[in-house]
Amino acid sequence: MNQQGRGERRLHRGRERRKLNLRAVTGVEADPVAPLWRASQAFRLLTLVYAASYQFSVVDNYTNQRLAWFFFALMAVWTGVSALALTVDSVPRWWIVAGDQVIVAGLMLATKLVADHDWYTSNQTLPTTLWGANAVLSAGILYGPWLGVVSGLAVALLSLGVQERITLELGGDATVPMLVSVGLAIGLASSAATRAHGQLERAVRLAAATEERERLAREVHDGVLQVLAYVQRRGAEIGGPAAELAAKAGEQEVALRMLISEQGAGAESDAGGGAIDLCPLLRSQARPLVAVSTPADPVLVGRFIGTELAAAVATALSNVELHAGAGAKAYVLLEDMGSEIILSVRDDGSGIAAGRLAEAEAEGRLGVSKSICGRVEALGGTATLVTEPGGGTEWEFTVPRETTDIGKHR
Repeated sequence: MNQQGRGERRLHRGRERRKLNLRAVTGVEADPVAPLWRASQAFRLLTLVYAASYQFSVVDNYTNQRLAWFFFALMAVWTGVSALALTVDSVPRWWIVAGDQVIVAGLMLATKLVADHDWYTSNQTLPTTLWGANAVLSAGILYGPWLGVVSGLAVALLSLGVQERITLELGGDATVPMLVSVGLAIGLASSAATRAHGQLERAVRLAAATEERERLAREVHDGVLQVLAYVQRRGAEIGGPAAELAAKAGEQEVALRMLISEQGAGAESDAGGGAIDLCPLLRSQARPLVAVSTPADPVLVGRFIGTELAAAVATALSNVELHAGAGAKAYVLLEDMGSEIILSVRDDGSGIAAGRLAEAEAEGRLGVSKSICGRVEALGGTATLVTEPGGGTEWEFTVPRETTDIGKHR
């Protein structure tokens, strides 16, 4: 088996595990429209019983009874095959929907082969209108109300066309409004079930993330944070080289506490799996010498965009720590301007001498050109640097709103 085939199998197994986990946690079907498909299977069998009774009652009126029974057998076989196929996850649903449309249309047109003109123009077409509604149901379940309505209208008009009853006044015939209403109703039910299922999945993810955050917070508080606090206290008491160790322990304690406190907001913003709040990603980088300011409201961006911007900020802050001088302070500001996102990273350090960045790039040190500018430019944004020796450094990252909208909740 090639690499692509193995990759597809791993992806399928991953999806199946997620389905099982969701059902184990909530007791709810992993497929939001599974109950509708089961209902449609029952409807198929009931309509087949009705079609059989109709076939026995009118078969004497057909001019070709053997062919009529052949078409009925075909209808019965497809009813069983389609109902069975709906229970097999590996069978694409659109195959069944397409088969329904073709079989229903073919049987309606085949009415002309088994009956004379006077009969089929004044009676139901061969598969019966009720059995033909299966095609409308399957289209509505799989594709929603619009395709359900289109399928219902197509089946109804085909039935009336075979009967040569299409006129400008269709109000007296219930075929069109009945099948169109069926397609609309089942399509709306399918869409509503899918939306509700998505909301349930987000709630489950949020609950699981919150529970895990609280568990980790307890363990970290009882272990790592206590040790860091102890190291900070004892190092300050001992003095000398231990004081520097105490200061570092204090910084890490603050950063770790901030990270734990922000995990809940991050989990909530990512509950849908498609967008994350940029604010917690930035606030988690706050330290005693780094101040972070973000809007009160969430700034939702795509996961990739958020992590890339946070990584660019982390690189800029690392440069401040390494090159801006001892005790240099940094300030991070996030602004949501509506049409664009603006991120500023400013420090009060020693600044950068003219030509120094070009020299660093020539020496193969690509932290600024790749880790900062490259990241922002890859997102369709711009990275602007303002600096002078002794005057500090300021980075401004601007990313268009059209880019960040890719990851927003729909």
